[in-house]
Amino acid sequence: MDKRASMTVPGAALESGIGASRQPPGRPARQSKKKPVKPGDTFGVPGYGSSLAMSIATVAVLLAGWFLITGMHWVKPLFLPSPQAVYAKFVSVASEGFANSTLTEHIAASLLRVFGAFALACATAIPVGVLMGVSRHARGVFDPPIEFYRPLPPLAYLPLIIIWFGIGEFSKVFLIYLAIFAPLAIAARAGVRSVSIEQIHAAYSMGASRAQVVTHVILKSALPEIFTGMRIGIGVGWTTLVAAEMVASTRGLGFMVLNAAEFLASDVVIMGIIVIGFFALCFDVLMRYLEKAMVPWKGRV
Repeated sequence: MDKRASMTVPGAALESGIGASRQPPGRPARQSKKKPVKPGDTFGVPGYGSSLAMSIATVAVLLAGWFLITGMHWVKPLFLPSPQAVYAKFVSVASEGFANSTLTEHIAASLLRVFGAFALACATAIPVGVLMGVSRHARGVFDPPIEFYRPLPPLAYLPLIIIWFGIGEFSKVFLIYLAIFAPLAIAARAGVRSVSIEQIHAAYSMGASRAQVVTHVILKSALPEIFTGMRIGIGVGWTTLVAAEMVASTRGLGFMVLNAAEFLASDVVIMGIIVIGFFALCFDVLMRYLEKAMVPWKGRV
């Protein structure tokens, strides 16, 4: 009897459990209130998560070190001016100007050169890169000159540009344009080459033409690499700005930094570097936002 009882108890308990889990008729089943699991919570996606707090802490530590070094007079002001001196010089240049131009005029001249060259590079380098990716003939034509001059520093071909186009505004914009063109074209070509062949075959099987495949499949799939090339290109453009404004310039952030260096005005040099870095950072944040809005599938497929 005891054996039978012991054998029947689990079954009874199971039936009671099943009966308890059943909902009475007419009542909706209870829904789970657990939140959906985020990517990386379970298996740990490499690099996943926000780094904003760490970035803010890093900037705070750097600023604190700057204040400490200059406040304790461990470095002479000629080599590293204090943050207060740099801010005072920023206010002075913004109101009174430097080298016969105000800070606003210097910024406007540099932004016009950099973003004018960047817009021209986007209008030409992206189509060339896409052509290099989809056509071996275009790759054979454009790849040798791009790969030849891409590793060259802009200062190497700056004298040749001056000989060809003079010392006017066009030579400065053209120098920055050449610096941006190569990485942007290569990034566009790499984006095209990374497109899945299954997507292309699927588009052709649905009756898409070659132009439709290029515009709706290949170009959209290459957008992540194109945005990366744009971010790299604009960074190269800002570094080339200083070289471009070395020749016959009267205003511009690069000109201001170089002119201040000749007179050992390190506060103006650091102030100009901070202004250049600020605008470069703002543009990079804008590009990240546009990439997130236009390429929402990046990293998910």
